Amino acid sequence: MQTTLGTPNFISILFFAIFVFFTLMVTYWAAKKTKTAAEYYAAGRSVTGFQNGMALAGDYMSAASFLGIAGMVSLKGYDGMIYATGWLVGWPALMFLIAEPLRNLGKFTFADVVAFRLKQTPIRIAGAIGGVVLAYTIAQMVGSGSLIKLMFGIPYEAAEIIVGCVMLCYVLFGGMLATTWVQIIKACLLLFGVTLLLLLGLSKFEFNPGNVYGAVQNLPEIGKKMLEPGGLVTNPLDAISLGLALMLGLLGLPHILMRFFTVPNAKEARKSVAYATTFIGYFYCIIPVVGFMAAVMVGKDMITKIDKGGNMAALLLGELLGGTPFMGFIAAVAFATILAVVAGLTLSAASAMSHDIFVSVFRKGHASEAEQVKVARISVIIFGVVAICLGILFKGQNVAFMVGLAFAIAASGNFPALFMSIVWRKFTTAGAVASILIGSISATVFIILSPTVWVDVFKFETAIFPLKNPAIISMTLAFVCGIIASFIWPDKEAEQKFEDEKLRTYLGVGAE
Repeated sequence: MQTTLGTPNFISILFFAIFVFFTLMVTYWAAKKTKTAAEYYAAGRSVTGFQNGMALAGDYMSAASFLGIAGMVSLKGYDGMIYATGWLVGWPALMFLIAEPLRNLGKFTFADVVAFRLKQTPIRIAGAIGGVVLAYTIAQMVGSGSLIKLMFGIPYEAAEIIVGCVMLCYVLFGGMLATTWVQIIKACLLLFGVTLLLLLGLSKFEFNPGNVYGAVQNLPEIGKKMLEPGGLVTNPLDAISLGLALMLGLLGLPHILMRFFTVPNAKEARKSVAYATTFIGYFYCIIPVVGFMAAVMVGKDMITKIDKGGNMAALLLGELLGGTPFMGFIAAVAFATILAVVAGLTLSAASAMSHDIFVSVFRKGHASEAEQVKVARISVIIFGVVAICLGILFKGQNVAFMVGLAFAIAASGNFPALFMSIVWRKFTTAGAVASILIGSISATVFIILSPTVWVDVFKFETAIFPLKNPAIISMTLAFVCGIIASFIWPDKEAEQKFEDEKLRTYLGVGAE
């Protein structure tokens, strides 16, 4: 098969320009409605459950999901579906454990919840240090640069600057309201695009997915192996650790947790998770089939020739089925996917810098609405410039470890402290700080010493830490250290406030 990937594609540039123009119009509309801190950070808590469910889906279905899983399945077969399953199963846990308490206790960031009955300053500083947002953002920025370089035929550095500037426009002027609608538009485009891709592909197999798997099995040399486990993860402990990171990492991702502050009440928060789970479940059922169809129709050699990691498998399948115009549309959807996710991450980072550090730590909660929004916008510019620079700096790097690091840090640094602060009466400030810092630092150190970085990136012969994903160890450490520190340094005042917290957690009394 011949492909136009890597040369400037007028169709994909046109679709991209239409998407950017339309979403910038949405940003202009949102900017006129965004004046107060609540409007900037939380869209004035005016987003409905259905809208927030679509936006959550848009925030979560990243380029790693769309391009990464399709590519992984097309090259590694059955094991590539671990990521699809892992990223989906965290949603019921999010609904039953976190969504309602988060909406009732929090204001703008997840640190609001952890610090609700504890000492504000140490919690917010530890929470801001977390680093999960930066790790996740670098992965998205590097992915976007590589993608656009292939799709539009422009230099990598120029691609990074374009992504950064458009994303800054969304967040800087429109805040959460603009970001929400960009994510809703992107979710609709992505769901429509992958559905069309699936239907066009299945038309070649008599609309029977069984025929797809039959064709995979008949592939010479690799066919049978593609449908058996063991292509990606061979160590059972590694599989459990990866599964824990993917499932519980979701419950600690700040840009996802932040979305629950945009709805008016806990009921809408629960509804938004139910809608998001439906859309995301549908998406993750389709993507592995797309990956297998790419393996059969495009072929492993062609996929790896264009991109060693297989990330262009979905685009190549789109070109084969619908020609250059359809590939252009799918490419623009992939780019919109990255833009929307980076916008959500930037807003999350800005809220940590401005709300948690400036307002709560430096100003002790005494800052005017205008000041809060001004500092938030300055934070957005700083974070945006840093993200562009880091995206250029990490050019050509394997970004798989960055995504793994983000989920491992979220599962180890954020989730244990958030969970224990909600359910455990004796949890203290010392316990929370120990849990956040030890979880985040151990996850980062272990992943650097793991085969993913130590061998694949640094090219050492053997890894110091044996597991590819450290979540099973680092998350356990976070829980244990949080519990031990809480017993060593008890806090009677925090214990007494637990009853008030419980009342607000489950009944919403006093929630904003």
